[in-house]
Amino acid sequence: MLRQLGWLACAGALGILAGCAQAPAKSNGSPSDLNGLYAQLDHASADYDQALEQARRGDNAQSQKTLGAALDAMRSASDRCVNTPGCDAQRFLSAYDRALRLKDGSFLGTEDDDQALDAEDQTAAGTDSGVLTTLPEAQRTVQLLHDHKLSDLVATNGPVQAALQVWLTRLRPNLVRAYVDYQYLRYQMWPAFHKAELPEAILFGIVAKESGGNVHAVSRSGAAGPLQFMPATGSRFGLNTIDGFDQRFDPTMAAQAGAAYLNEQLARLNDNLALVLAAYNGGEGRVGRLASGATDANFWEPNVYFSLSAETREYVPMVLAAAWLFLHPQRYNLHFPKVDGTPGHVELAKAASLNELSVCLGDDDGAHYGWYRTLRNLNPQMVPTQEQAQGTRINLPRFLQAAYKQSCTSGQWVALADQLQAAQLPTPPAQVAADPPPARKARSTPKHYTVRKGDTLYAIARRFDCESVRELVRDNRLRSATDLQIGKRLRLEGCKR
Repeated sequence: MLRQLGWLACAGALGILAGCAQAPAKSNGSPSDLNGLYAQLDHASADYDQALEQARRGDNAQSQKTLGAALDAMRSASDRCVNTPGCDAQRFLSAYDRALRLKDGSFLGTEDDDQALDAEDQTAAGTDSGVLTTLPEAQRTVQLLHDHKLSDLVATNGPVQAALQVWLTRLRPNLVRAYVDYQYLRYQMWPAFHKAELPEAILFGIVAKESGGNVHAVSRSGAAGPLQFMPATGSRFGLNTIDGFDQRFDPTMAAQAGAAYLNEQLARLNDNLALVLAAYNGGEGRVGRLASGATDANFWEPNVYFSLSAETREYVPMVLAAAWLFLHPQRYNLHFPKVDGTPGHVELAKAASLNELSVCLGDDDGAHYGWYRTLRNLNPQMVPTQEQAQGTRINLPRFLQAAYKQSCTSGQWVALADQLQAAQLPTPPAQVAADPPPARKARSTPKHYTVRKGDTLYAIARRFDCESVRELVRDNRLRSATDLQIGKRLRLEGCKR
């Protein structure tokens, strides 16, 4: 009976999770409305505790009745929370997390619980109920996170534990900054993952690891954007350079491409999330070969794990750890700041650059790092130093609209921003111009490369800045991008390094 109660609670939790995840951030509502919602949640949580106690005493009928009322009350309060300005959705998620841990001590249950579920329990759990049939994204989240027993993995897996420590120590500021930047980008990025039935936590984990929330991040290998697409892969998923703008920097388009790529790889790799993340980082060809012919291939198996690069072996647990911290920050003494990411915009009352707007907006409203990165992320096509004409639409968080009118249309901060924008670096007079530095000797691109153990065509193309993997396949008369043999000598025509 207790197991059945736990699965009923799990089904309810998925409804709360999906509802809260879709809730747009809003300005604060009245304290009385919020206090009423939180009081209803507290009462429902107490009723849930009572239902468990009734079940322990053997009063199953009353326990079912109490539990149903408690879950209905929680769901009702969560639905109202979605539409109540300023409501803290995390509070509702925490309540369900506590309920599940009261039941069996883990977020997603244990393997023994899974195997013990009989047909009656599964029906009671809501697998055929309106909760899950109307929430396909919740089903997919369970499939992706439950099948891989993420809670058990976090508790026992050395690489994931080490990644948690890195995020909570050396990279803690990076994680918090990535969270803040993601919240302002969420309205552009999350819909694509939501539509594709992919967990938001995984989106955040990838963003945190790949770009730290910097839309304009570019790696030494040429990957770019919030999700760090290589040019060839980006082009395959519709990210091209149009009128001089690299669409890999567009958060909405990058998220759409990222969701499409992940779902493509999930289909190829039997919905194995860890292997898909490995493919995202290390190349689908390499991971596909390692997993070929084995429906139960596991990233953590030594023959797979140690066949991948050190970068990929570090990447997968870092993404999973960031995703877990996104879901459960309070378990790790981590407190993400509250961010109102409700989108807004202004039309420039006077010409200004993003740099000038960053100066006049200052660091009000809790922006300890200022608003430069947020403005750049939300207006990715704009060059920050370039003045935008009067009337140009600038995207920014809605609560900054008032700050713009107050500080960026006239006054001392506008004057300061104008002064700094006009500043120029001195240039030497023509007669005393310094001699130009000696030209560096161009590094010649090797004409050939011999394939080594662990190489993939994608990695080789990245290393030597080749036009595309397709070009390498064609120039070397390969059957496919995975047709590589150790010792094979490749021609590197069209590669730039």
